[in-house]
Amino acid sequence: MTTHVKRAYRYRFYPTDAQAAELSRTFGCVRKVYNMALAARTEAWARQERVNYNQTSALLTQWKKTEELAYLNEVSSVPLQQALRHLQVAFTNFFGKRAKYPRFKSRKYSRKSAEYTTSAFRFRDGKLTLAKMTEPLDIVWSRPLPESAEPSTVTVSQDPAGRWFVSLLVEDPLVRPLPGNENAVGIDVGLSHLLTLSTGEKIANPRHERRDRWRLALAQRRLAKKARGDGANRAKARRKVARIHAKITDRRRDHLHKLTTRLVRENQTLVIEDLTVRNMVKNRSLARGISDAAWTHFRSMLEYKAQWYGREVIAVDRFFPSSKLCSHCGTRAGKLPLTVRTWTCDCGMVHDRDVNAAKNLLAAGLAVSVCGAVVRPQRESSRMGQSATKQKPPRREP
Repeated sequence: MTTHVKRAYRYRFYPTDAQAAELSRTFGCVRKVYNMALAARTEAWARQERVNYNQTSALLTQWKKTEELAYLNEVSSVPLQQALRHLQVAFTNFFGKRAKYPRFKSRKYSRKSAEYTTSAFRFRDGKLTLAKMTEPLDIVWSRPLPESAEPSTVTVSQDPAGRWFVSLLVEDPLVRPLPGNENAVGIDVGLSHLLTLSTGEKIANPRHERRDRWRLALAQRRLAKKARGDGANRAKARRKVARIHAKITDRRRDHLHKLTTRLVRENQTLVIEDLTVRNMVKNRSLARGISDAAWTHFRSMLEYKAQWYGREVIAVDRFFPSSKLCSHCGTRAGKLPLTVRTWTCDCGMVHDRDVNAAKNLLAAGLAVSVCGAVVRPQRESSRMGQSATKQKPPRREP
């Protein structure tokens, strides 16, 4: 069990013109170094050679000495070294078959960010000053840091809407395992209702994107009419679209944080379905609704918070017929199209489709938790099989 959790606290800040220019230069240099190192490693791979972080770091030293890339010396060297470390992690994940081959960063579409370690910033009396800067950042402290917290890493970023953010990674002593309880809940995700619990509770789907759909469509139409290129009018229209997207994303993230925190605090065991959202969004009729529901983000939040607070998350096999099994007698029904929301079993039980699915997920998950059963999806038998696998939340930083 993790005793000390490293947690990122994210704040918005408002840089001066000089700070904004310095950070923009840093973002550009970070992107340049990352792309050049990726190109060097790709060329070496074509020659059947392996290049590691140390070799790319030596290349960076050589690049700085050239006249063409002398501008790399104008920014702090720490974010450039961190970019090489991030590239090393990307290749490690690729070789470990956990990710695709690293891609080049785009000037327009890639995330603008720079990471500073302790040698490249000063944090004193609640004021943060980055390397190459004389004044501290004007940070809006929307919530306090843990008492006597000392950031180990600072990440500065700018989103497509033009907002500036700083993220401080600190050890949070307040994140501790919660007292254990005997509560267990099955969770069925959906579109008509965002979540349906095995207790019968249904949590409405806020449909954040639908609330601003007309504003977003109008802004996108106006953007489409602008001449392509780097014109100021097109950039202004692009920022308007980005601000609407940011507003939708902020509301969705806030709602999911509140929801997952409540579920983790109230329940010791949480059973979910192991859905392949990547394949499900290929359905053109449901893609917009599934993307707006953000099931993947919900699961990732649930897993890392369960790891923080000593809870257990169990993912049931995606082929487990949770909606078709009678949670009372175990009989499997025939075809149930998505339009059928209630159905009656041969035993006389009338089931709400989503509540019944949540109950079956809970039963299958508890079978794994209690006896370690590995259940397969039921195909031929008419009785309920057990189909779940115990999932350990991945080690990740918030």
